[in-house]
This record gives sequence, structure tokens and C-alpha cells, in this order.
Amino acid sequence: MIQMDPDITFDDIGSYPLPPDISRDWIAQAAASRQEDERLFRIISQTMEQKIEAGVEVPTYPQFRDMNRQFLDIIDDPERTDEPLLVRDSEANILELEAIAALAGEYRALHGKALKIRVCVTGPVELYQQEFGGTSYGDVLLTIAKSIDRFVKNAINQSSDLEVAVVSIDEPSIGINPQIMHGDEDIIKALTAAGQTAHNNGIDTEIHLHSSLNYKLVCQVPSINVIGVESAANPSYLELVDRSDLIASDTFLRVGIARTDIFGLTATLNEKYNTNVWKEPDRIKEVVTEMETPQVIAARLSSIYKKFGESIRYAGPDCGLGSWPTPDMAQQLLKNTAKGIEMFRQEL
Repeated sequence: MIQMDPDITFDDIGSYPLPPDISRDWIAQAAASRQEDERLFRIISQTMEQKIEAGVEVPTYPQFRDMNRQFLDIIDDPERTDEPLLVRDSEANILELEAIAALAGEYRALHGKALKIRVCVTGPVELYQQEFGGTSYGDVLLTIAKSIDRFVKNAINQSSDLEVAVVSIDEPSIGINPQIMHGDEDIIKALTAAGQTAHNNGIDTEIHLHSSLNYKLVCQVPSINVIGVESAANPSYLELVDRSDLIASDTFLRVGIARTDIFGLTATLNEKYNTNVWKEPDRIKEVVTEMETPQVIAARLSSIYKKFGESIRYAGPDCGLGSWPTPDMAQQLLKNTAKGIEMFRQEL
């Protein structure tokens, strides 16, 4: 019998398909102008409701905007900074948290408690790469990290109806992008600064990596205690991770147990049917009815748990669902994941 660690929590990464009549350009324009907040907030709030209804225990607010520009547009604005690249405290706000404030109030009224959420911020290394590419200015990297920490601080204090249970620092380039010129010491300092406020408040601070190659470096970051690994589509990523390193550094895992690489999944269906399933909605739905089923997801989590046990703290889809064809399909994957985790919890 597997002794289940009851503290494994179902969370999601964030991005999600837009309603069919809404474009990402409109979202970007509305977020920049703040002239259509009522409609924008309704879209964000309704999507958050879909995640909650699907059974996500710690959902990330819907991310419809560019992960870099939503922070850089503020950090780069001299009218909103104390000094170059250091955002002013009063300006370090995440619009999506404002958008779900009313929903959080309704949640508290209904359940008698705050809505637990996962806050996702783009990491300092990723933002630096976007701004400066293959250069290495450690002081600039650290300043960007301090700005990110200010966004986190305001998120934590956003509303008494919201409980920030996890802060995730999204760093897809670490371990993948050969242009990163910073040494380990600079990266450790920057990641430490970006996660400092969350760590000081006793909040789980996760780094979301697209490769586990540099996980040992992250184990040296005192303010980060969870490493996210996209292990559903890439089980070999976990083969790089030695549990003894996690235990020695008091670090935990966030494991991917449902595939989100929709183009890889549909390629399998294209080959099966010798057609383009993107033009055949009934067949593309096989991704969630025949492929990423609760049984498959439960089996993945069971296999990972046998190796890492209580070193697993969070589990959910590999990455965001923004590229998926419809919100309904995305929600079904989340429902399948919830059922898969529940099956695992009841396993033998």
C-alpha cells in the first residue's frame, strides 16, 4: 500500500484559452488603457471560476497577457520607477488580482474562508534576457529581481479575501537558453531577492523551469523551496533529479502529471487518422477523452510518488493551457487531473 502524503496539492500554471470572441490583442489593449475594466474583469473572473469548478485546489489567476511585457511595461516606465528598472512600490500591481477581487469576496461569503491562489511572476533572469540578451550585468539583474519582489509583496497584501498559498517564479530560459551569460552566484542572488518577501511570509516559493538541468543551482537559493518540473510530457526530466539533493536542501517538487503540449498530442491524432484534427472538433477532443484521462494521470502521479514520496508538494498540468483550442477542453483536462489525483489518493 502506498502511504499517501496528504499535503500534495493540485495547482495549475496559469495561461488558458480565451473565449472565442476575444483576442489577445484586445486583452493587451484593455489592460493598457484600463478603459474596459468591466468587460476585462468579467472575462478573467469567469475563467477563474472555471478553474475552481474543475477542482483546482490552488488555482493561478488566468494569464492572458504576455508574461514578459506585463511586468516590463511597468518596470521600463520611468514614471513608475524609483530608479531605472526598480518599480515604485505603489506601481507594482498585478491587474489580474484586482480582476478576481469580487469573485474572492463571493467565495469567502459562500465558504467562510479566503480563496487560496497561486501567484505567478516572470523571473528576473527571463526578464533580463528579454531586455539585454547575451550580456552580463549582475547589478541590473539584481535590480530587476527586487522589482519582482515588490510585485509579490503587493500581491500578498492585495486582499483579505485572497490567500496567496504559492508564489511561482517563471524561469523558462534557465537550463535551456545558451545565451544566459550570468554566473551561478549572480543567478542565485537574483532568485533569492525575487522570492524574499514570499519566503519571509512563510509562503511556498516555487521556480517553474522548462528543464530540470540546473535544479542543483536552485537548491542553493534559500528563498525558493519548490522546484517545478514538466514531467508528464518529459518523464526523463525527473531522472536528472536526485531526491537526496532535495532532502539536503529542504526543497520539494511540483510535478507535472498531465500533458499540456497540445501540438504534440494532436500530432499523434493526426498520424492516427491521417488528417488534421484541428479541423475536426470531435476528434481533437480525444486528447481529453482517450489520451489524458484520469487513469493515465493517476498512474503518472503514482509512478513519480514511488520515487520521490513526500518530496512532492504540488502536482498538476505541465504548463499553461493558453494554446489549447477551447476553454471547455482546457477545463476538461483540469477536471481529469482532479479526478486522477483523487484516484491516486484512494489508491490501494
